[in-house]
Amino acid sequence: MTDTKTAPEVAGAAAITPVISHWIEGRPVEVLPEQTGPVYDPASGQVIARVPRGGADEVDRAVAVAAEAFPAWRDMPLIARSHIFFNFRELLYRNREEMARLITQNHGKTFPDALAEVMRGLETVEFACGLPSQLAGMNTPNVSTGVDAFTLRQPLGVTAAITPFNFPAMVPMWIYPIALAAGNTMVWKPSSHTCGAAQLQAELWTEAGLPDGVFNVVYGGREAVTAIVEHPDIKAIQFVGSTKVGTYVYQEGVKRGKRVGSYTSAKNAMLVLPDADMEQTADAAVASGFGSAGERCMAQTLVIAVGDAGAKLRPLMEERVGRLKIGPGMDEGVDMGPIYSAEHRASVIEWIDKGEAEGAELVADGRPFTCEDSPDGFFLGVTLFDNVTPDMEIYREEIFGPVLGIVHADTFDEGLRMINEHQYANGTAIFTTDGGAARRFKMEVEVPMIGVNVPIPVPAGYMSFTGSKASALGDLAMRGEDGIRFFTQQKMVTER
Repeated sequence: MTDTKTAPEVAGAAAITPVISHWIEGRPVEVLPEQTGPVYDPASGQVIARVPRGGADEVDRAVAVAAEAFPAWRDMPLIARSHIFFNFRELLYRNREEMARLITQNHGKTFPDALAEVMRGLETVEFACGLPSQLAGMNTPNVSTGVDAFTLRQPLGVTAAITPFNFPAMVPMWIYPIALAAGNTMVWKPSSHTCGAAQLQAELWTEAGLPDGVFNVVYGGREAVTAIVEHPDIKAIQFVGSTKVGTYVYQEGVKRGKRVGSYTSAKNAMLVLPDADMEQTADAAVASGFGSAGERCMAQTLVIAVGDAGAKLRPLMEERVGRLKIGPGMDEGVDMGPIYSAEHRASVIEWIDKGEAEGAELVADGRPFTCEDSPDGFFLGVTLFDNVTPDMEIYREEIFGPVLGIVHADTFDEGLRMINEHQYANGTAIFTTDGGAARRFKMEVEVPMIGVNVPIPVPAGYMSFTGSKASALGDLAMRGEDGIRFFTQQKMVTER
């Protein structure tokens, strides 16, 4: 087993580091340092802040003020709501670089990657600015003599979002703008690892003129999640994270009559045909597999090479892997930053050990890497395996780190079958110059988000984002038209 770094707290950190706070009723909530946990800069390994460990009491308080704020927010004219959203959109754009800097500081991803995250989240905020037109119902006059029929879309009440560490701006911006624009109030539990960007979002909503209590932030772990799931006044929850926790949130939430969408783990594969543009494909595979240190659910972590595609592709991938620059995310020209935490770094190393023990060919080994300028950071090099097979655990399970595997298939049908038989179904891609093969792949692959010569097929901000099989639980996607349906209750009115 390769040695792993640990992340000791700086002595006296609670006294010298800033304390992030819950955000309830439009203002920060004072907490005692002993009620907080450390926030690390993964590039330096040092404690840079403290974040509260909230639980049932904080969730109860947030839900109470959200419930109190709901009637007035629900009844606010749509154009007035929209004005607040335009204000938020402008403030978010103006503070985009500060938001990206906070993401890089807390998560470790490169600044350009963090900035791109903010801009992708902004797309959904912009979609929500025009939501009044999307909330219109259907009107059918004279369904019977003197009788009209029409539909209304109305908000649910207090809603909740539970979001992960890896996209502290983009993922919540895929959820709360639609919930709020539809007239709901929100309790958001972000990851405590990446609280800087969460705090800035709360501050910008208040600055934009959002009424107090409409948007609330509670930090915490298992106790906070349980409190959200069990709270009788929360009507709907959207969750993004692991399959284990997402399954708990979905099953227990639905049991209590809530509307729940859980978007969970992934193991994405890109199918490469022998006729593909191999230079483009190698760029895509390395960028997708190792960007953001592989800590994203849409990363392509398996490359299924058909026929002789693997022999063509592997040397090009090795060449690109050898050129990758790894270092602090704020440094110029860095391709990949550190792993977000010391514990996760250790778990990724265990996965590399496992892949080696399972018999996969270790082409590039990221375990020995150290960053000379930041020796205490949570850095890990990139790992490339070849000859990964479906019976291996590194093929079946999500690693969520900079580990990429090449799989070989004799035919298109075999490669397609591998993707369709996998337990996870989030995003996939095909690389080919054959339009017929691309069309067949789009029609027959059992994965909802598909790229054609595009490695990370995240849809535009006004379209839905989802998964299937073990990658999502619930019958509605997040964002887009399905997001509107999720956060509203449709009423059918028949009127004489």
